[in-house]
Amino acid sequence: MRCRAAVLTAPHQDMTIEEIEIGDLDPGEVLVRIGAAGLCHTDLEVIEGQLAYPMPIVLGHEAAGTIERVGAGVDPQRVGDQVVLSWNPHCGQCFHCVRGNTILCEPYVALGPKAVPFSGKAKLHLDGRDLHTMFYMSAFAEYAVVTEACAVSVPPEIPFDRACLLGCGVLTGVGAVTRIAELRADETAMVIGCGAVGLSAVQGARLAGARQIVAVDLADDKLATARLLGATHVVNAHHQDPVVAVREITEGRGADCVVESAGNNDAFRASVEACRAGGAVVWLGKVGINDEVAFRWGSLMGEKRITRCSYGGAQTASDFPWLARSYLEGDLKLDEMISQHLRLEDINSGFDDLHNGRTIRSIVQFEH
Repeated sequence: MRCRAAVLTAPHQDMTIEEIEIGDLDPGEVLVRIGAAGLCHTDLEVIEGQLAYPMPIVLGHEAAGTIERVGAGVDPQRVGDQVVLSWNPHCGQCFHCVRGNTILCEPYVALGPKAVPFSGKAKLHLDGRDLHTMFYMSAFAEYAVVTEACAVSVPPEIPFDRACLLGCGVLTGVGAVTRIAELRADETAMVIGCGAVGLSAVQGARLAGARQIVAVDLADDKLATARLLGATHVVNAHHQDPVVAVREITEGRGADCVVESAGNNDAFRASVEACRAGGAVVWLGKVGINDEVAFRWGSLMGEKRITRCSYGGAQTASDFPWLARSYLEGDLKLDEMISQHLRLEDINSGFDDLHNGRTIRSIVQFEH
């Protein structure tokens, strides 16, 4: 079949809207009609050349839609299901999968840099050439092919533009607090960086019953949003030292849990300085894989647990439905995180806004 997609042919260039061809489904795969897709910072890293992938490629890994067609071995009754898509297919059998750490699945890690589907063979084509697939999904297209397990059914009442947020940013942030840091009720959480992932971590702390939630950013508008989503204290790091601020409200101890989602050296250093002895630090942001980050050795002491996390300890089969129900019941706030809706043709302007810090989440909505 043929559909429209945003194709990136080289870093530092605009994507172009092309009519591409999608190959036949392999066993265990499903074809999903995309309803909405979020513009994530990881996509921007590919556009800007910070994250190297083979080109040409169709980006996009935060999406929701409807199952249109199923491959052999998939229950045909799944056609019509409203789904949120996961970017972490896994084999279930390798060293890491059997230990429950599916984000390190050996085939997943091996195939990722090749930018191909989980089957290992190209599914998307343009003018007879293979197109590469980002994160086993390529959601900046009218249709996407994923493994059945990566299309997780959610209640049909949740709109696509809200549901897509669950697929990456929300689950990563919420899971970092609730599953990786294991924040307990009445504890204090600090979140450094209030983009979509950081704001989701703020919500994770609220859902976990945190007594105090300290949000840190350089932009007052994002701090205002953090307050709407549950932050009890906000710190503009331009004007106040976040480490001093959190110690002032914790009798000098520091936060029980610190989630870093800003992705710069200062934020990484502040995260371990702000964490109390025996507390948990979760790093969600990143710098270049060959870059070095220096720390004061004493800030790493005191039995602190420090974890670099990519997907919030995702258990998508249960997490996506739970998060969708939480939104429908009013516990999880998603409306406040959406900055704008875009047509696929406007996707480049959306990434320009993300680059310049003007948005939290821009959503591409598809009309079929």
